[in-house]
Amino acid sequence: MGDHRVCIFKSNCYITDKEVSSPLGPQGSLIAMGDCGGDLNANLLGHTTGDPQLDKAIFQWITWDKNVHTREQIETLLREGQLGELRARLGSRMAFGTAGLRAPMGAGFALINDLTVIQSTQGMYRYLERRFPDLERRGVVVGYDTRGAVASSCSSKRLAKLTAAVLLSKGVPVYLFSTYVPTPFVPYGVKILGAAAGVMITASHNPKEDNGYKVYWENGAQIASPHDKEILRCIEDSMEPWTDSWKENLADSSALCSDPLQHVCRQYMEDLKLLCFHREINAETPMKFVHTAFHGVGHAYVHQAFQVFGFPPPIPVPEQKDPDPEFSTVSCPNPEEGASVLKLALRLAEKEGASVVLATDPDADRLAVAEQYEKGQWKVFTGNELAALLGWWMLSNWRQRHTDPADLDRVYMLATTVSSKILQTIADKEGFHFQETLPGFKWIGNIIKELTDKGKEVLFAFEESIGFMCGTSVLDKDGVSAAVVVAEMAAYLETKNLTMSQQLANIYEIYGFHISKTSYVVCHDPATVKRIFTRLRNFGGQGQYPRACGGYDITHVRDVTTGYDSSQHDHKSVLPVTKSSQMITFTFQNGIMATLRASGTEPKIKHYAEFCAAPGKSDVSSLKQELCRLTDALVEDFLEPDKNNLKRHSV
Repeated sequence: MGDHRVCIFKSNCYITDKEVSSPLGPQGSLIAMGDCGGDLNANLLGHTTGDPQLDKAIFQWITWDKNVHTREQIETLLREGQLGELRARLGSRMAFGTAGLRAPMGAGFALINDLTVIQSTQGMYRYLERRFPDLERRGVVVGYDTRGAVASSCSSKRLAKLTAAVLLSKGVPVYLFSTYVPTPFVPYGVKILGAAAGVMITASHNPKEDNGYKVYWENGAQIASPHDKEILRCIEDSMEPWTDSWKENLADSSALCSDPLQHVCRQYMEDLKLLCFHREINAETPMKFVHTAFHGVGHAYVHQAFQVFGFPPPIPVPEQKDPDPEFSTVSCPNPEEGASVLKLALRLAEKEGASVVLATDPDADRLAVAEQYEKGQWKVFTGNELAALLGWWMLSNWRQRHTDPADLDRVYMLATTVSSKILQTIADKEGFHFQETLPGFKWIGNIIKELTDKGKEVLFAFEESIGFMCGTSVLDKDGVSAAVVVAEMAAYLETKNLTMSQQLANIYEIYGFHISKTSYVVCHDPATVKRIFTRLRNFGGQGQYPRACGGYDITHVRDVTTGYDSSQHDHKSVLPVTKSSQMITFTFQNGIMATLRASGTEPKIKHYAEFCAAPGKSDVSSLKQELCRLTDALVEDFLEPDKNNLKRHSV
């Protein structure tokens, strides 16, 4: 594992202070107890690391892990005396971040593997049985993507079947998809099947080495506090695998296990029709679209969505349409990286005469879009730019069906706080409501459920990292629906002799240019991340935040990690306090807002900045230059990349 994304591991140590019997013999050597797999040789049994807690963790691992590949990894590290690596793998557990549990696949309590997925599911079961007296009637939905690690014999499908086995062994019905599905199918399945919860095995757009365990609550939204913390407590109390938890094939024979694929897919596509406003235009458009599934799950489902909207099928990128856990044609399976990872799709589009490229990420919950504006020249839209277009589109079509202006009072759009303020600007001018959330769709989904329960209508929500939610059929970001909605929008604009780029310029002309810059630095050391943010909180002395950056005065500071907000009368943040994540926002005198945030899923410190200009202000180049100067200063002065050994990267 080395230094590979260690920053996503949390410090809550697996080894607790509870009294347990020691795995050490009288001379301090590791002794064999229970089922150690039969291949722990005599040399290993004679070794001790000198660290009782580490010895206990090693013993527990080789006792509990029945996957010979991952058990062998720990035994090899012990044999080779790699104590630092053993501590990194065994000394801590994963915690729920903005996208559930996510880590590299491999041996250890800090990684994704058979044992940690079993433990997580056992803990989840304990919590669910406490919360739902009718759990044995409602059941749990389980889905998976196409990831896999040969060295650990650890595929998403295998982990999903082990998840199912734990639940089935306790008499809980499981809706286990028979094949890989887009992540949105799990929360949608929870909703229409009335399940108590859902689990999706995926690491979305992360590097190929990673996998994850995303949990959805009965409302169809990702779990948030207090459920995440309570499940973690239950995991810690359910560490030793139950006898039947390892029965991977239980799902194949249990009468409690059923396949929801056809029902969920059919109903999802039916609900998708609610987002189709111009089917006749779609059927007749001369436009061509290229779609890339990025070696993931999206190909078949995007094609079905196009059929529902009346389009001919999009042109697939043949090298990328089928699942490939190696992601062999891209340097990074994240379409957010832009043109550098869209080369095959752009090349095919030019060959086929297609003017729009749609790229779903490997689990099809996010969408990147590129548009050709002249031969061989492409614009790859940012998440903020696509949100401006989709927000305009959803509002325009809603208005066609609702002529009473008073109806706008129950309409909402949402965005995360690190995303563009364009929806807020549109809302202020047009008269609907806008609500801001913390980063992550787990916040958006849960707030939307609260709003719809009160009779409100949510048209659109997004996060700047190309995550979009059109309508409320799925309470999570959804790349499948977003892809076909963008296609319809492009086809409609074509009938008006407009491109999406031209319409974006029209939107900015009306509401003012919203110029954003999003980048990140790579940091694999959690201690460095903490040190950087601690320095900012004590920049001018104890408890004093920076007052300026790069010659630009700071007027307000919001720190959701501590709950401080200088713009509020009581200095308390309106957004919820999130002590487990680092995020500070600075408002500058020139109107720029900039946020520094440690990613919850990757080894990155992200920085976001936006300049919101007044309508009619046309000197965009000077605004961009000022934004670039400030963000450069923000990185150099506040993050100190050279001093902190951070790797710069620009999106």
